[in-house]
Amino acid sequence: MKRRIVSLVLALLMMTVSLFTVTSCAGGQVAGELSTFEFDTETPVTITFYHTMGESLRAVLDKYIAKFNELYPNITVEHKQVGGYDDVREQIKTEITVGDQPNIAYCYPDHVALYNLAQAVQTLDTLIAAENVVTRADGTTETLGLTQEQIDNFIDGYYEEGKAFGDGKMYTLPMSKSTEVLYYNKTFFKENNLAVPTTWDELEQTCKKILEIDPECIPLGYDSEANWFITMCEQLGTPYTSATGEHFLFDNEENHAFVTKFRDWYNNRYVTTQELSGGYTSALFTKSPAEVGNCYMCIGSSAGANHQIPKNDDGSFKFEVGIASIPQANAANPKVISQGPSLCIFKKANAQEVLASWLFVKYLTTTVDFQAEFGMTSGYVPVLENVTDNAVYAEELANADGYEGLPLLATQVCLEQMDAYYTSPAFNGSSTARDEVGKLMQICMTTTESDVAAAIKKAFADAVAECKYQAGE
Repeated sequence: MKRRIVSLVLALLMMTVSLFTVTSCAGGQVAGELSTFEFDTETPVTITFYHTMGESLRAVLDKYIAKFNELYPNITVEHKQVGGYDDVREQIKTEITVGDQPNIAYCYPDHVALYNLAQAVQTLDTLIAAENVVTRADGTTETLGLTQEQIDNFIDGYYEEGKAFGDGKMYTLPMSKSTEVLYYNKTFFKENNLAVPTTWDELEQTCKKILEIDPECIPLGYDSEANWFITMCEQLGTPYTSATGEHFLFDNEENHAFVTKFRDWYNNRYVTTQELSGGYTSALFTKSPAEVGNCYMCIGSSAGANHQIPKNDDGSFKFEVGIASIPQANAANPKVISQGPSLCIFKKANAQEVLASWLFVKYLTTTVDFQAEFGMTSGYVPVLENVTDNAVYAEELANADGYEGLPLLATQVCLEQMDAYYTSPAFNGSSTARDEVGKLMQICMTTTESDVAAAIKKAFADAVAECKYQAGE
């Protein structure tokens, strides 16, 4: 019965395709297709933008909407916080069925894959390539599309995420990003002459040394089991998923091997994870070294650096924090996950809404001052290579430290490793794959079965079966 319900839901979503491919509007133009690339700068047009921004970020957004309106006073941008990322996805999924989706939204790749069951997302390739000139209200002009200089200024891994859907087309532009970094107790490392590990083999030896120094600790906390699994596939070059053909490819001997290794780490008390410890491992990392069960290293989100600051109740610091890139399987070919929201534009019958949306998305993603101020406020990484052209941002980065300046220290590391970012293939079911590999990591690390190899093999097979089940395959 459950499988039948899943198939029914997918069928209903597919039915909404007709809203965008069959419905005609004035002049015979099919809804969702652009009728012109000539933007009318005189006629008023209103666009809506769904996001997850809190109060401080909305203030930054409002500031730059005002600047944008100096260039395009005929464009009214109405924006709305819609809970968290999943809330944005669920609301838009519902609104698409009646053609009432917003013009622009925060998105992750799996969100776009879901929306595209209804062919609801505007591809950006022709907009990016558009060479016609738009004259703004202040008399200056800009090319409607992106110049080569603007394209080259995006951090490559962030920009390429927009093409993660298997058809070679561009669906998103990056808004603000985060990744995983290695936080470590710099004070402890200095006192004990420990080197920061750059590979997983080095990390294993470091964990062993730390336990010899402090037998009551857990050397490493890793927040995301799913990220760990997916990153290992990317670093080792082993199959994980594919956007085309057979989707779920992660059940293979190479992946069994690294999961088995990390199970040994867990049993040796080298590592714990968010799910296995019952909460973000930053709670263990920020403990005083005198407290039982503390961690001396933590792999977590760069955007969560504020939670890695080890403060005492009186405001003093328990220790200095260092930040480094996560360990690699091959230090000569580093791979680090790219996360954080991008922006997608939805198809509309009114081509002027699509063009106005494009101009606004282009403005947010290519304006250095906005990217810098948004990054300083949010803790996320700007998506532009030349963000340090903003003098305030450059000074803040230069003064970053392992105390209050930890968020910008994390950003420093993120910018230094800009050539290492990767994204996984996006398709309807990619988020399920992510969930399932996270669960199988937990199962495999904690199994008490006498035949460990058989238990791990079963966990992988069960995860693939659940992925196919949820996808209605």
